[in-house]
Amino acid sequence: MSIKSEGEAEAALSTRDVKTSGRSSRIANLESADVEFVNVTKTFNDTNAVEDLNLRVEAGEFFSLLGPSGCGKTTSLRMLGGFEDPTLGRILLGGQDVTNLPPYRRDVNTVFQSYALFPHLNVYENVAFGLRRQRIEKQEIKRRVGEMLDVVDLPNFEKRQSSQLSGGQQQRVALARALVNQPKLLLLDEPMSALDAKLRRQMQIELKRIQTQVGITFLYVTHDQEEAMTMSDRLAVMWHGRVEGMGPPKDVYDSPTTEFVASFLGASNLLAGRIDSVAGRRTVVAIDGGGSVVVPSDRVPDLAGSLEVKVGVRPEKIGIQAVGTPVADAHNAVNGRVRVSTFTGVGNQYIVETALGVNVTVYAQNIGHQFAPRSGDDVVLTWPEEHTFIVKPLPKSIEMNETEGD
Repeated sequence: MSIKSEGEAEAALSTRDVKTSGRSSRIANLESADVEFVNVTKTFNDTNAVEDLNLRVEAGEFFSLLGPSGCGKTTSLRMLGGFEDPTLGRILLGGQDVTNLPPYRRDVNTVFQSYALFPHLNVYENVAFGLRRQRIEKQEIKRRVGEMLDVVDLPNFEKRQSSQLSGGQQQRVALARALVNQPKLLLLDEPMSALDAKLRRQMQIELKRIQTQVGITFLYVTHDQEEAMTMSDRLAVMWHGRVEGMGPPKDVYDSPTTEFVASFLGASNLLAGRIDSVAGRRTVVAIDGGGSVVVPSDRVPDLAGSLEVKVGVRPEKIGIQAVGTPVADAHNAVNGRVRVSTFTGVGNQYIVETALGVNVTVYAQNIGHQFAPRSGDDVVLTWPEEHTFIVKPLPKSIEMNETEGD
């Protein structure tokens, strides 16, 4: 694991000296802790890593920037921390324009991917590092360090060396060191990327618990969908330097606004088609190759006059039933043949080739004696109209796997 220099770590530590008395483990400095990007663009070598970003994060919110490598999420975080300057636009913290302020003058702390712990200092000295630079009184340092180690569930670890800690424990120490300075905002740059899958899942719950307990605004950068969905109050999905979708995780997942969001955030089945008619609350889409699907009209985005669309449904929303079984009212139905049937323990996964020649993925939960077709069986796929969404197709010139600078 790489260790950053003291100078680099110091730059990430706030120099703000906040003295509080009689506080609990919840840090009381949340006034106007919101973040705002106003028309922010960052250009590297004539390429826009971030393009016209407008984003607001509310005080005390756990907000994630989610996207593949090269989408601009880390560049956005670095601009907020003061490590990169915007080419255009403004960045506000608590209503104050900090666009031109250096990192040490922003009330922001950062937790890096490598945690940046000092190998020659023990846990207590690592956590106390920023407080000592602020010349906080020794007893106050002792109280705040002890309190913060309790928050991150590392009591009695003060004398441990960083080399004696597991990856998860090192991450907790890095969090404690950042939080003990009582910043208005904590930036987290993929801090769990070095942990194994099981420990990452445990730390997701722990990190959300810690954020809820201390009440500080967290801005979290990740490419991991599960992390963002599990921890975030809201998230923004980025691609090619732009926000493609933003909102509470459930809303962004259930009602994606673009083809990229539908494909990147979880799995989606997308059928190409064309809007055929609109009758009140129901929009009928004629599917390429034959057949039609009904979509609630309130789930049809602004298509700027275009009738070409893609109709989507998530695999877990689809029911699979035998041919001849009645289809429930207000349900879409597509005939097909099972090509692959896989038992996954928690359920069955099917790949069904529809009569339109398109493969559709279906996740069926293992709840007992449900219909379980085998490869080669003819079936009917059904799902409620309300679980259908429409997105505007990507231009054919754009590849889903394109990446640029991060």
